[in-house]
This record gives sequence, structure tokens and C-alpha cells, in this order.
Amino acid sequence: MVRSRLPVLTDGEIQLRALRRSDEAAWLALRRSTRDWLRQWEATTPGGSDATVSYAAWVRSERKAWRRREALAAAIVVDGAVVGRVTVGGIRWGAERGGSIGYWISPEYAGRGIVPRAVRLLADYSFSRGLHRLEIAVRPENVASLRVVEKLGFREEGARARYLFIDGDWRDHRVFALTVDEPRRGIMAGLPPTPPPNSPDAPPPP
Repeated sequence: MVRSRLPVLTDGEIQLRALRRSDEAAWLALRRSTRDWLRQWEATTPGGSDATVSYAAWVRSERKAWRRREALAAAIVVDGAVVGRVTVGGIRWGAERGGSIGYWISPEYAGRGIVPRAVRLLADYSFSRGLHRLEIAVRPENVASLRVVEKLGFREEGARARYLFIDGDWRDHRVFALTVDEPRRGIMAGLPPTPPPNSPDAPPPP
């Protein structure tokens, strides 16, 4: 069986692609260097019961999720260096056709406008592959992440109290969303309208 090649999305010096086996050393070094900084923002399992898997098994699992359209997880690569991550996770098809966007970047590359462009790339790709709605949940204290959704033009839908377990407690989040048929705002406005998945102009499914 010939497996389909996973997409590589580009915007200038920014590239989004699935992690590769050859990225292992760079990825592990990035995670070590950002562990303390990301602890305040990354969701974890209560009780510290997250399963530990090898890097190779994790990459295989993520690639399988891409092909099954269950989750789209991409490394953010800038000028050849892996510097962060953006994902569309929790994809639900059926009547909803929705997913949730998450992202982070090394502090060394923060504040350069890389994350909004990376999220825009993956959001537009997701819409072109048939998703109808994307949401982003942000902690009220995360000023940098709130700037990202503002730049993208996602609209605020409301709040979720004690939504995710982060840094030892259940944390409140503000929720932002965008559907494929809404007028594009912010930097999303620079993209042409995404054709519906049954349109002759729509790209084929992966």
C-alpha cells in the first residue's frame, strides 16, 4: 500500500510540516529548553498520569492521525529550524466538522509574528479539507496568545470556567471561533474564500 504524502505548508520563511524521525534531536532539545516556560500554558493530565512513549512511536501516531483526519499536528519550522508547534486537534466530523487549534513557540522566536502566520496557514488548510468550524481557547492571563487571536480575527464566543488542567489546577479559558463561511477578519482576511468541500474548486481530500 502506498501512503499519501503529508502536506508541507509554507509562508515565506515559515514552513509547517509533520515531525520526522530525523527531527528527534532538535525536537527533544527544544522541549527541554522550553519546559519551564511552557508549564504555565500547556494542558496536562491531572495526577501526572500522562503515558510516556518513545519519540518514534509518537511520530507514527501523529502521522496516522493526519491520514485519518483525526488531528493535524505540525512543527513550525523557520529557516530550517524547528521552533514550535501548531495543531488542529479534537477533530469531529459528522454534523459538526469542527476542531480546536493549539500553538506554542520558543521564547527566542516569540513576538516576531510567526505564530499568527502559522495558525493562519493551518486554519486555511483545515477549512480547505472540509472543516466548518475552528476554535481557540486561551487563558485570560495569556496576553501573547490573546494578541494572536486578535490578529487572526477570530470572534470571541464566551468563557469556559475551569476548562483545562494546567500547571496544577483547572484553569478558566476564553473561547474564540471562526467558521468557513464567515467573512474573514484580521490577517485571515488576506486569504481568498475557501470553497466548500463539494465545490469543483475545492482540493481533493488527503
